[in-house]
Amino acid sequence: MAGPTLPGSVQDDRVVLHYLTPADHPWLGRLVELRAACTGLKVREWETRLAASDLEVLPAARRRFALRELSLRSPSRTGSAIAPPRIRETVFAARARMDGDRDQVVEAAAAELEVPTDAVEEGLFADLPGERILLPLDLSVAELALRANLAMLRAALARAASVRLDVWGRARAVVRYARMRGLLCEVQAARGDTAARLQLSGPLALFRRTLLYGRALGDLVPLLAWCRHFVLAADCDWHGRRAQLEVRTGDPIFPSRTPRPYDSRVEERLARDLAREAPHFDVVREPAPVAAGDRLVFPDFALVSRDDPRVRWWLEIVGFWTPGYLQRKLADYRAARLDRLLLCVDADRDCGPADLPAGARVVRYRRRVPVAEVLEIVEGREAPGPWAFSSRSTSGTRTASGEGATGRPPRRASARSTRTPGPR
Repeated sequence: MAGPTLPGSVQDDRVVLHYLTPADHPWLGRLVELRAACTGLKVREWETRLAASDLEVLPAARRRFALRELSLRSPSRTGSAIAPPRIRETVFAARARMDGDRDQVVEAAAAELEVPTDAVEEGLFADLPGERILLPLDLSVAELALRANLAMLRAALARAASVRLDVWGRARAVVRYARMRGLLCEVQAARGDTAARLQLSGPLALFRRTLLYGRALGDLVPLLAWCRHFVLAADCDWHGRRAQLEVRTGDPIFPSRTPRPYDSRVEERLARDLAREAPHFDVVREPAPVAAGDRLVFPDFALVSRDDPRVRWWLEIVGFWTPGYLQRKLADYRAARLDRLLLCVDADRDCGPADLPAGARVVRYRRRVPVAEVLEIVEGREAPGPWAFSSRSTSGTRTASGEGATGRPPRRASARSTRTPGPR
């Protein structure tokens, strides 16, 4: 939506969006009731009743967003028992092979379809938006308000030149989503090691594909509701004036679906296997990001010893990779001063011709991470030196020197048969 349609104002160079609040619920309730009363009617009949109601006198901008969300959430169906495209195809074919008038063509099509002529007439264009039949509405007033607010915010972010986002909790999910959608972003540490700061380019910083980029940026917002705390600041063009829009935890916006607990089945299986095979370790899924200079690293798991919580191993699962990519990742972990690091790399997704980086502690896997090999490394190093890594593979236990991580020949027995379970 264009800037002038956005409900809001500028105060001291800050954009204040006029969200829908509980004070708006009465007129939103009347809107929902009117739509519910039109169940079974055609969409155009609902639109006619809406235009004749006193709801048209409400504030235009906020009403427009509410109506848009109500239309998007209103289920409908075609009123024809036969698919309208099939009816049209039959009618046009009948017209092409005969010289009769319209009524004769419709009668011929009805005979071929074995339906009355009225069914042909009514179903010919029954799939047009205004001809569809409204189904019962499953939408509360509170949800409608939150969805309309989210639409307002998305429209405002579509006019952003840059966005700064500070996230506490579930930062990894936000970073992952931003990169998956192709957003231009840099990730840094902010206000301590437990916060991540994303610097994102806004749609106005691009020369093309701004609409698609703006949608991707707006789709990031509902995910923020699942973070423990967040602050979003966007530099926006507001009616030709540059101003800052701020969104933070507690603002009335509709959340996304509950984020998936695991990125992949590989991670889910590994978490389950570790919980079963390593009872003397606490398995922490998606631990807090760790500062590596001015950057952040996002381990997938942390294994914390129950005997000595100071003993903590970091695990990261790597999908597509090249040796250069692993080198950069190792450099980040060195900068974070994490010496107990284990990379689990997909043996089928090697995108580079070279060998693994020298000094990398790696377990290769295919479809499932071999937990026995993970535990051989984790349990075999009580006091690891900095970055004295071994190289592991699913075809056998080995190191570059033929020795294990502790300088002894690697053990061949499984982790289950050689360890003593610790306290639960």
